[in-house]
Amino acid sequence: MIEEDNVCKDNIYNKLFQTLSTSIYNFIYFKCGDSSQAEDLVQEAFIKLWENCAKVPQKKAKSFLYTVCSNAFLNEVAHKKVVLNYAEKTGPRVNIQTPQYLLEEKEFETKLQNALANLTEKQRTAFLMNRIEGKKYREIAEILDISVKAVEKRMSQALDSLRKEIKNI
Repeated sequence: MIEEDNVCKDNIYNKLFQTLSTSIYNFIYFKCGDSSQAEDLVQEAFIKLWENCAKVPQKKAKSFLYTVCSNAFLNEVAHKKVVLNYAEKTGPRVNIQTPQYLLEEKEFETKLQNALANLTEKQRTAFLMNRIEGKKYREIAEILDISVKAVEKRMSQALDSLRKEIKNI
């Protein structure tokens, strides 16, 4: 290898850093959108160049740096995907809720139960068959042996009643 071609020389390495670091930073920043991550990746690429300086000719240094930086970014993305997939598949999710939220949820549940209890039996039956069991109005009409219009009327009355009892939520 030619002496002046050696990236291991401080002056050549420093010149490469000065001339290429900004363009490599911009390249990787446009990929990741995070300035601190881009800075870290550029720094890692130059560290790898220094560690492999004897193997990388000066004319290949630019390509080496871009490749190392891009590969490091892709490895980070792949690692994040693995972490997210693992988190989704394992264990229950920790649900941190404020005491106020839990209290409001309990109050809403109580209001809903009271509102459902105050519906007429016909309204409650039609409402629960539709909203809980997911049955269509036609199916409810067949099961209860009434017309679809009657089911629509019961649902409308049930919803009006529920809206009045559970307002301000």
